[in-house]
Amino acid sequence: MNRIHLAPAALVFGLIVGWQTAAVAADPKESKDAVKITATADKPDANGTQNVVIALEIEPKWHLYANPVKNDDMTSAQTVVKLSAGGKLSDVKITYPPGKQRKDSIGTYDIYEGKVEIKASVRREKGDNSPLDLAVQVSACDETKCLLPSTVKIKVEPK
Repeated sequence: MNRIHLAPAALVFGLIVGWQTAAVAADPKESKDAVKITATADKPDANGTQNVVIALEIEPKWHLYANPVKNDDMTSAQTVVKLSAGGKLSDVKITYPPGKQRKDSIGTYDIYEGKVEIKASVRREKGDNSPLDLAVQVSACDETKCLLPSTVKIKVEPK
Protein backbone atom coordinates (compact mmCIF):
# COMPACT_ATOMS: atom_id res chain seq x y z
CA MET A 1 0.00 0.00 0.00
CA ASN A 2 2.78 2.46 0.75
CA ARG A 3 4.09 2.11 -2.79
CA ILE A 4 0.74 3.17 -4.23
CA HIS A 5 0.71 6.37 -2.14
CA LEU A 6 4.33 7.21 -3.00
CA ALA A 7 3.81 6.98 -6.75
CA PRO A 8 1.81 10.26 -7.08
CA ALA A 9 4.30 12.06 -4.82
CA ALA A 10 7.22 10.82 -6.92
CA LEU A 11 5.44 11.95 -10.08
CA VAL A 12 4.82 15.45 -8.67
CA PHE A 13 8.44 15.66 -7.46
CA GLY A 14 9.69 14.63 -10.90
CA LEU A 15 7.53 17.26 -12.60
CA ILE A 16 8.78 20.00 -10.26
CA VAL A 17 12.45 19.03 -10.75
CA GLY A 18 11.94 18.82 -14.51
CA TRP A 19 10.25 22.24 -14.61
CA GLN A 20 13.04 23.85 -12.56
CA THR A 21 15.69 22.26 -14.77
CA ALA A 22 13.95 23.57 -17.91
CA ALA A 23 13.70 27.06 -16.38
CA VAL A 24 17.42 27.07 -15.52
CA ALA A 25 18.35 25.80 -19.01
CA ALA A 26 16.40 28.68 -20.59
CA ASP A 27 18.43 31.33 -18.73
CA PRO A 28 21.16 32.88 -20.88
CA LYS A 29 24.70 31.85 -20.00
CA GLU A 30 26.63 34.38 -22.07
CA SER A 31 26.04 38.07 -22.71
CA LYS A 32 25.42 37.40 -26.42
CA ASP A 33 22.29 35.46 -25.40
CA ALA A 34 20.75 38.57 -23.79
CA VAL A 35 21.11 40.87 -26.82
CA LYS A 36 20.32 40.71 -30.53
CA ILE A 37 22.85 42.63 -32.64
CA THR A 38 22.29 43.60 -36.27
CA ALA A 39 24.09 46.04 -38.53
CA THR A 40 23.54 47.84 -41.82
CA ALA A 41 26.01 49.74 -43.97
CA ASP A 42 25.65 52.23 -46.80
CA LYS A 43 27.70 51.87 -49.95
CA PRO A 44 30.97 53.79 -49.76
CA ASP A 45 30.70 57.25 -51.32
CA ALA A 46 33.12 58.72 -53.90
CA ASN A 47 35.66 59.43 -51.15
CA GLY A 48 35.36 55.88 -49.76
CA THR A 49 33.42 56.99 -46.67
CA GLN A 50 30.96 54.39 -45.45
CA ASN A 51 28.36 54.76 -42.68
CA VAL A 52 27.32 51.88 -40.46
CA VAL A 53 24.49 51.52 -37.94
CA ILE A 54 24.79 48.82 -35.29
CA ALA A 55 21.46 48.06 -33.59
CA LEU A 56 21.38 46.42 -30.16
CA GLU A 57 18.12 44.93 -28.91
CA ILE A 58 18.66 44.09 -25.25
CA GLU A 59 16.30 41.54 -23.68
CA PRO A 60 14.01 42.85 -20.93
CA LYS A 61 15.50 42.61 -17.41
CA TRP A 62 19.06 42.74 -18.80
CA HIS A 63 21.35 45.73 -19.34
CA LEU A 64 24.70 46.28 -21.04
CA TYR A 65 27.40 48.63 -19.81
CA ALA A 66 27.45 51.86 -21.83
CA ASN A 67 30.46 53.36 -23.57
CA PRO A 68 31.68 55.29 -21.75
CA VAL A 69 30.53 53.48 -18.64
CA LYS A 70 31.69 56.45 -16.50
CA ASN A 71 33.14 54.24 -13.77
CA ASP A 72 36.85 53.38 -13.85
CA ASP A 73 36.25 49.99 -12.19
CA MET A 74 33.90 48.92 -15.01
CA THR A 75 35.80 50.11 -18.09
CA SER A 76 36.64 46.55 -19.17
CA ALA A 77 32.90 45.69 -19.23
CA GLN A 78 31.73 48.59 -21.42
CA THR A 79 30.29 47.94 -24.88
CA VAL A 80 32.97 48.22 -27.59
CA VAL A 81 32.65 48.04 -31.39
CA LYS A 82 35.63 47.17 -33.60
CA LEU A 83 35.54 47.28 -37.41
CA SER A 84 37.78 45.76 -40.07
CA ALA A 85 37.61 45.00 -43.78
CA GLY A 86 39.62 43.35 -46.55
CA GLY A 87 41.52 46.61 -47.07
CA LYS A 88 42.80 49.08 -44.54
CA LEU A 89 40.23 51.33 -42.87
CA SER A 90 41.06 54.92 -41.96
CA ASP A 91 39.21 57.74 -40.22
CA VAL A 92 37.25 55.23 -38.12
CA LYS A 93 34.76 57.11 -35.96
CA ILE A 94 32.40 55.27 -33.63
CA THR A 95 29.63 57.23 -31.92
CA TYR A 96 28.16 55.55 -28.88
CA PRO A 97 24.83 56.85 -27.56
CA PRO A 98 24.69 58.20 -24.03
CA GLY A 99 23.79 55.62 -21.42
CA LYS A 100 21.29 55.79 -18.60
CA GLN A 101 22.86 56.50 -15.22
CA ARG A 102 22.47 53.81 -12.57
CA LYS A 103 23.38 54.03 -8.89
CA ASP A 104 23.59 50.98 -6.66
CA SER A 105 25.84 49.37 -4.05
CA ILE A 106 28.57 48.96 -6.70
CA GLY A 107 28.64 52.69 -7.45
CA THR A 108 27.46 55.00 -10.21
CA TYR A 109 27.76 53.94 -13.85
CA ASP A 110 25.98 54.17 -17.22
CA ILE A 111 24.05 51.35 -18.89
CA TYR A 112 22.12 50.57 -22.08
CA GLU A 113 18.64 49.04 -21.93
CA GLY A 114 16.06 48.20 -24.58
CA LYS A 115 16.99 49.34 -28.10
CA VAL A 116 20.24 51.19 -28.74
CA GLU A 117 21.95 52.34 -31.96
CA ILE A 118 25.69 52.79 -32.31
CA LYS A 119 26.84 54.69 -35.40
CA ALA A 120 30.15 54.38 -37.17
CA SER A 121 31.85 56.01 -40.11
CA VAL A 122 34.92 54.63 -41.89
CA ARG A 123 36.97 55.49 -44.94
CA ARG A 124 37.70 52.51 -47.21
CA GLU A 125 40.72 52.03 -49.44
CA LYS A 126 40.00 52.76 -53.09
CA GLY A 127 38.42 49.69 -54.72
CA ASP A 128 37.81 47.86 -51.42
CA ASN A 129 34.28 46.44 -51.74
CA SER A 130 34.76 43.68 -49.17
CA PRO A 131 32.20 43.24 -46.41
CA LEU A 132 32.86 44.99 -43.12
CA ASP A 133 33.66 42.73 -40.20
CA LEU A 134 32.25 43.93 -36.90
CA ALA A 135 33.17 42.66 -33.46
CA VAL A 136 30.89 43.90 -30.69
CA GLN A 137 32.04 43.25 -27.11
CA VAL A 138 29.20 43.15 -24.59
CA SER A 139 28.72 42.35 -20.91
CA ALA A 140 25.13 41.81 -19.75
CA CYS A 141 23.81 41.88 -16.19
CA ASP A 142 20.46 41.90 -14.44
CA GLU A 143 19.68 42.90 -10.84
CA THR A 144 21.30 39.78 -9.34
CA LYS A 145 23.94 38.41 -11.72
CA CYS A 146 26.17 39.05 -14.70
CA LEU A 147 26.62 36.76 -17.68
CA LEU A 148 29.95 35.80 -19.20
CA PRO A 149 31.21 38.58 -21.52
CA SER A 150 30.82 37.94 -25.25
CA THR A 151 32.16 39.20 -28.54
CA VAL A 152 29.55 39.04 -31.29
CA LYS A 153 30.98 38.94 -34.82
CA ILE A 154 28.94 40.15 -37.80
CA LYS A 155 29.71 40.50 -41.52
CA VAL A 156 28.03 43.53 -43.06
CA GLU A 157 27.43 43.89 -46.79
CA PRO A 158 26.66 47.41 -48.05
CA LYS A 159 23.04 48.09 -49.04
